[in-house]
Amino acid sequence: MTFTIEINSLKELSQAARNFINLTRGNRKFAFYGPMGSGKTTFIKAVCKELGATGLVTSPTFSLVNEYPLENGEPIYHFDLYRINSIVELYDLGYEEYYYGNNYLFIEWAEKAEALLPDPVTRVTIRETDHNKRLISVVL
Repeated sequence: MTFTIEINSLKELSQAARNFINLTRGNRKFAFYGPMGSGKTTFIKAVCKELGATGLVTSPTFSLVNEYPLENGEPIYHFDLYRINSIVELYDLGYEEYYYGNNYLFIEWAEKAEALLPDPVTRVTIRETDHNKRLISVVL
C-alpha cells in the first residue's frame, strides 16, 4: 500500500504528522529517503512530538543515534546515517539492539545501510516540490 501526504507550509506539519501516525498505525520501523534539506529531520521531530516524546528531539547527525523517551518510558530511536562510511560502523554501534526491538525506529539516509534494514520496514521518501512545500510518499 502506498499513500502520499502533502505539506504546503510549516503550519501543516503537526497535522501531517498526525495523519502519518494514523495511516501507519501498527508500524514501528521507518526508513527515510530524500536529499539534504528535504525535511526528513523536521518531519521526524513532528512525528515524535505527536507520539508523545518528552524532551528535546534533535538530529543525531554526529552521534548517529538519539533516544527519545515517550511518556510511558518507552524509547524512540532516531538514526541519521549521513556520516557513516561503512555499515561496519553500525555493527560496532550494536545496531541490532535498536533495529530489532519493538520500539519506534526512524532511520534517515537509510540507503546507506539498505542491507541492514529491519523487515518489515515502512519506506518514506520526502521531496521538496516548491519552496517550503513537501511531498511525503509512504510505502507500507
